[in-house]
Amino acid sequence: MPIACAAILLSCGGGETKQEEKSNRVKVNVTTAKTQSVEQTSTYTATVEADIINQITPAMGGRIEKILVEVGDRVGKGQLLVQMESSNLRQQTTQLANLERDYERYSELLKVGGIAQQQVDQIKTQIDVLRTAINNINDNTQLRSPIAGVITARNYDNGDVFTAQPVLTVQQLNVVKARINVSESHFTNVKLGMPVDIKLDVYGKEAFTGKVTLIYPTIDAASHTFGVEVTIDNRGMKVRPGMYARVSVNFGTGESIVIPDRCVMKQAGANDKYVFTVENGVAHYHKVELGQRIADSYEITSGIVNGDVVVMDGQTRLIEGTEVEVVKEN
Repeated sequence: MPIACAAILLSCGGGETKQEEKSNRVKVNVTTAKTQSVEQTSTYTATVEADIINQITPAMGGRIEKILVEVGDRVGKGQLLVQMESSNLRQQTTQLANLERDYERYSELLKVGGIAQQQVDQIKTQIDVLRTAINNINDNTQLRSPIAGVITARNYDNGDVFTAQPVLTVQQLNVVKARINVSESHFTNVKLGMPVDIKLDVYGKEAFTGKVTLIYPTIDAASHTFGVEVTIDNRGMKVRPGMYARVSVNFGTGESIVIPDRCVMKQAGANDKYVFTVENGVAHYHKVELGQRIADSYEITSGIVNGDVVVMDGQTRLIEGTEVEVVKEN
């Protein structure tokens, strides 16, 4: 009888120990990491630029007689913008008129044998040289817009002497562009004409549509990125140079690990992200790299694999090697 009682006591004691060990484990809820098709969209920041920028500058120094436009004015291609001092032009024009009269007179004398052909040819050459000079002077005194656009800068007043800065700046704004730097891993995925979505901080959630119009042919060795220019049809003139833009490019779909965002923790004092997985009742730490956010989940680009059991709740009490008890699996 004493032996039987002892056996019963030992049996009861062992059960209590196992129950106690189990109760000391950290209780967690888990989910299983699974692959699913995810749109491979990347977002880049950029500053909007005008498609074409022209600096209105004379070929040589001189006094500015009159500026005919103001900042904000829309101008047409070929429109006169600035009149430079033209006293030299007037002198040359008067000289040309005198030479042309001489040429007519010499031509009449040549017909009656009163002058040699060589003299007529010489004055004709002088006229041709002077006409070319006048055209150059005219281009340098009457500054016209090479594009249809908007005046965005004026650096002088009437009567100022031109020095180094352009007199005016004209920008074409009906089409604007942004330059982004894309990872070399996407080099074969970017195609001319592919659409992109653009959001501007000033317009909140409103989206604009653009397209890829230029792909730089080389990879930057330091950053392992390549340049891509996207253009935006801006006929409504809502998008302006200097605006801060977020450009989203869709590179198609791919298979990725996706887990609920509740699983992901941030390392204190660093930007590292991590999760805990459970294997044989033990928690294991994994640093992970996040892709894009998808609703209330994250795409995981590295750190865990398909089928891993990932802790959703209770991970704040875990460290590497902590024994856990799975309470619920989603």
